[in-house]
Amino acid sequence: MLGPEVVDLTELPGVECPCGVARRAFAEREDFPGTVHWTQIQCDAKTHYHREHTEVYVVLECGEDAAIELNGRLHPVRPMTSVLIPPGTRHRAVGEMNVMIVCLPKFDPQDEHFD
Repeated sequence: MLGPEVVDLTELPGVECPCGVARRAFAEREDFPGTVHWTQIQCDAKTHYHREHTEVYVVLECGEDAAIELNGRLHPVRPMTSVLIPPGTRHRAVGEMNVMIVCLPKFDPQDEHFD
């Protein structure tokens, strides 16, 4: 078992994703089953889904009109809103927001699917 680890998400490289720019932590940890992502969403994201991943979004900051679209239905969000997104759920962020995402199992870009 590996020891504890502290990661400054602001120092991780940003990676373009369907939602904006993600900074992902703990992908290399064999003793942790998931990844943690700080994602900055600058505009409406592309609708996508995952066959294997479950995601939990925690909204840190967002505009007044921000929402999460789940299977075609808009759900308004505000800071400290948490959203559970099971596999197969078509989803996207609408509006600008900063979110923390916990992804289980570990994020795999091959598990991003678009209709």
